[in-house]
Amino acid sequence: MGERGGGLPRAPPLTGAGRGGHVGGMQVLSGKARKAGVLGWPVAHSRSPRLHGFWLQRHGVDGAYLPLPVAPEHFVAAVRALARLGFAGANVTIPHKEAAFALCDTLSPVARRAGSVNTLVFDAEGGIHGTSTDGFGFLESLQDGAPGFDPASGPAVILGAGGAVRAVAAALLDAGCPKLTLVNRTPARAEALARDLGGPVCVAATPPLAEAALLVNGTSLGMAGQPPLDIDLSALPPHAVVADLVYVPLETPLLAAARARGLRAVDGLGMLLHQARPGFEAWFGVAPAVDAELRAFVAHDIPPR
Repeated sequence: MGERGGGLPRAPPLTGAGRGGHVGGMQVLSGKARKAGVLGWPVAHSRSPRLHGFWLQRHGVDGAYLPLPVAPEHFVAAVRALARLGFAGANVTIPHKEAAFALCDTLSPVARRAGSVNTLVFDAEGGIHGTSTDGFGFLESLQDGAPGFDPASGPAVILGAGGAVRAVAAALLDAGCPKLTLVNRTPARAEALARDLGGPVCVAATPPLAEAALLVNGTSLGMAGQPPLDIDLSALPPHAVVADLVYVPLETPLLAAARARGLRAVDGLGMLLHQARPGFEAWFGVAPAVDAELRAFVAHDIPPR
């Protein structure tokens, strides 16, 4: 569902004998190895190296994916240096997504609509192409967690107005959502986002749950170390789906409350896994799959609740 990675080019695969491999269980790279990574500040918490490392080993790709801690004041220079050093591209995480948007030589329509970039692809001349795969990842995660759910089936309510919310909201609207309501503790920020998105988007002080086919938590409430989201789900229709962008813990208090009411609940880990697929394919030439083995590998140290 959605536009897969904003039309990223796919690299030819670099796998097979004589092109890197394993010695004594250790990954060995050749001189032709492709390189990518994740730019953030900090970046030590990122699960992207574990995620991409799993796919690299599964598919026998001659390549590496590295954590790249870069302070904001060095971000532009670092990205240009990576392009010159032969990196295939990089993921971008907090706090660099807006800076990446401004830096790119070309932007996909998805990135322009999302207003930020989380995936960079470098061409042979050092050009920087940016896209946003967060919306794609969210829609794919919805299909995994709530099979058959159609964003066009009814109104959606999103709590929050941050960068991830913008990408998710745009993806839902583009998938046919007939009405989208933003609820944020700073109404002015939600109103600005509604104006930018256009279409059937409104802002409310309280979530209109009685009409919602989908409720999305795009705030940090419910994350480990944060207070739980204070919301009563009793007004939600029995067919509604509840999604949380938080994935630490895997089952937030919001998702536990949804399941207790018999509602379908979708955690935030699926979005993380699926949003990585277009970048991996563009950099390493292999279309990877999200499955139970990958999910268990990436979630090995995430508390269940």
